[in-house]
Amino acid sequence: MADGLSVRQPTRASSETAGGAAGPRGRRALVVRYRLTPWWARVLVVFTLSRVVSTTLLLGFARAQGPNAWTLPSPDYPSFATIWDGHWYYIISVVGYPTTLPTTADGRVGESAWAFMPVYPFTVRALTELTGVPFAPMAVAVSVACAAATALLLYRLMRHVLPEGTALFTVALFCFSPVSPLLQVAYAESMFLMLLCGCLLLLVRRQYLPMLPLVAALSFTRPGALALALAIGLHAVHRWFRRADDPFPRREMIAVSVSAGATALLGVGWLIVAGLVTGRPDAYTETELAWRAPYVGHGPLVPFTPWIQGAGYWFPSGLGIPLLVLVVVGFAALLLGPWGRRIGVDLRLWGLAYALYLLAVFFPQSSTWRLLMPLFPLLGILAVPRSRVWRVGLLVAFVAGQFAWLYFSWWVDGYDWTPP
Repeated sequence: MADGLSVRQPTRASSETAGGAAGPRGRRALVVRYRLTPWWARVLVVFTLSRVVSTTLLLGFARAQGPNAWTLPSPDYPSFATIWDGHWYYIISVVGYPTTLPTTADGRVGESAWAFMPVYPFTVRALTELTGVPFAPMAVAVSVACAAATALLLYRLMRHVLPEGTALFTVALFCFSPVSPLLQVAYAESMFLMLLCGCLLLLVRRQYLPMLPLVAALSFTRPGALALALAIGLHAVHRWFRRADDPFPRREMIAVSVSAGATALLGVGWLIVAGLVTGRPDAYTETELAWRAPYVGHGPLVPFTPWIQGAGYWFPSGLGIPLLVLVVVGFAALLLGPWGRRIGVDLRLWGLAYALYLLAVFFPQSSTWRLLMPLFPLLGILAVPRSRVWRVGLLVAFVAGQFAWLYFSWWVDGYDWTPP
């Protein structure tokens, strides 16, 4: 008592009481701040965190990268991000497409730029000419911008069928998915997924004719418009059978029919362009088959046989067909199960349509993981369980999957037979 006044020290009990009162208040304050944060800001925070993870992994592999067909040892990020198909997009951005198809020593159509559609490389070229920024960093910038737009559109799409938190976790699964490093390299996937997500959002909103400009761009970005045409057609059939409970006005019947037909026509647009320019009606399909030849040799494209061929190629012991059947049955169970029903009919119809498209035309190999990316709305099914253990475990597994995918498919280790 230096000045005659005593200072009472708080007891342990009173401190705990104050802390206990502050704890709930603090948590409530955090909840209020979170709810006041705009939805787009939450999405962009998730997207940014995911890019930090993917960039760290890519830079780590770049430092370990040895000399290869595209770069010197330990390349910088833009150079490392433009290997593989990124170099094809660079060629297209500089010189366009050949008017004569290259052929192999045995007279077969060989690999060429015609396997890659023009919207992405021409967009990058236009921006490089406008800004003076070289192809590699500009291609990465375009991909990242399109990926961010995809994340925003995906959230809006999921909010039509899922609660707010589940929709945001769906975005997190998309951003941290095992092949998500492709969202920031010189590939057209980011742009295609952005356009696809816009189309699906309009489909869910039943805005059929406004889809067409997006469909036109999508059709010349990546293959997949034919699957979208099938999904729109299945959507129309479903609405027809449900018209007693869900009115299907004539004007919407006409609009959805026009949209499905136009999408189907645009879906073969690049085949027509390639045929007209090269003088070979089969120019595109033969060019695509050239990438399959090292696995199973040359042969015609017979729908729904590539996966059977692949089952025999990858599993010569005879296990391929049973595994294929198991995957198909498992996929069907996912779509039809209680979690699948939570994302609504339209997104499941898209999943069905795209899966049928893959089964019809693509040969399974290491690029299959990339070709599965358009199924990303189905991540909403995995986002349904609210268990913290499930969600954290899934994100950890996805990040581990990124490392595995980069190791086996992106990083070039001598003769690499697993292109991304």
